[in-house]
Amino acid sequence: MKRNLILLVVLVLFGGGAWSYYHWVFADYPQQIRQYDRTIQLRDEKLISAQIIHQQLDLVANLIEKNLALSKSDSLAEDASLPFLGYITGILDDLDIKLIKLEPGKKSARLDYVRTPYTLTLDASYKKLGKFINRLEKSERLITVEQFEVDNAIRKSGARTEIDADLSSHIMTLRISTLTLIKQR
Repeated sequence: MKRNLILLVVLVLFGGGAWSYYHWVFADYPQQIRQYDRTIQLRDEKLISAQIIHQQLDLVANLIEKNLALSKSDSLAEDASLPFLGYITGILDDLDIKLIKLEPGKKSARLDYVRTPYTLTLDASYKKLGKFINRLEKSERLITVEQFEVDNAIRKSGARTEIDADLSSHIMTLRISTLTLIKQR
C-alpha cells in the first residue's frame, strides 16, 4: 500500500510537472516557430524580388550603355549609321526577306535623344514580317516600329500572268526609328 501511495505521488508530481512545462514553457514554441518560418518566408520573397530587380537593372543599364552617345555628332547618332544598316540587312538575310528599298530619313534631335527614321520596303510573308519585328524588339538598340503597310496583292490572285508567283509574299513598307540617348553634361 505504501508503495502504491509513493507511486501515485510520483505519478502526480510527474504529471503536474509535465502539465506545467507544457503550459508555461513549451506552449509558446510552436507559435514562435510559425512566426519565424513566416519571417523567413517573407525575407526569402524579398531576396528573390531584389535578385530579379538587380537582373532587370543590369539589362536596363546594358540597354542604356548600348544607346548612349556622348554628343549629337557621335557615330551612334548619325544618319544612316553603317553598323545599324549592317545589322538590319543581316537580319533580312537570315530571314530570307528581300529588301527592295531602304531609305534613311532626316534625324530629329532633341535635348536628350536623337531619333533617326528609316523606311524599309520589303518583299516577305506575314510570318517573316513577324519574325523580323520580333528580332528588332530583341535588339540592343532602341528601335520603334512606327508604321507598317502591307500590299496584300489582291491583283496577284486575279491576274494569272505569273505562273510561279508566290501568293504568300507581299510588298511591305515599314517605318522604323532608332533612338540614341545623348549624355547630359
